[in-house]
Amino acid sequence: MLVLVALGLSMDTLAVSVGAGSSLRSGRVGHALRIGASFAFFQMMMPLAGGLLADTCRDLIEAYDHWIVFSLLALVGAKMLYESFEKDCDGRNEPMTRRRLLVLSLATSVDAFAAGISLVFMDYPLWVAVAVIGAVTFWVAFTGVFIGQWCSCRLGRQAEFLGGLILLGLGIRVLIEHLGI
Repeated sequence: MLVLVALGLSMDTLAVSVGAGSSLRSGRVGHALRIGASFAFFQMMMPLAGGLLADTCRDLIEAYDHWIVFSLLALVGAKMLYESFEKDCDGRNEPMTRRRLLVLSLATSVDAFAAGISLVFMDYPLWVAVAVIGAVTFWVAFTGVFIGQWCSCRLGRQAEFLGGLILLGLGIRVLIEHLGI
């Protein structure tokens, strides 16, 4: 059950990692390691924080977490869409800057805060849950970079465009789910 929770939490990171990989000119293990480590770190810290602060922060975060996630994913997704129209496949810059990676890592892990609260109430040992979530997220993100890079070699700018659409879609999905539309 815990691995399924971790897989569910890591699906946003898969989409973002595929998008990040689509902008690479060639596969670089270092980029995949950095992206996987960043996503895993935030996906571990958010449920840990959620579990440790469950009683005091639940009401504060639940009221607006969907707006935070939507805003961050929509901004980054829109920028990816824009960049897909202005760059050619051979002349790309590496778009996964530290700043963007930090924003995306945070944006994709906000839901994990609520998961940490739930895990505490489901009597899962918090440290075990955090370790499983981190390991699964790392593996998913690391693999996603190479999937995106493979697709980019075959699809060019369309892969980056698709990555932007996926991010926008994820943001909209989070907003719709939380608003009950």
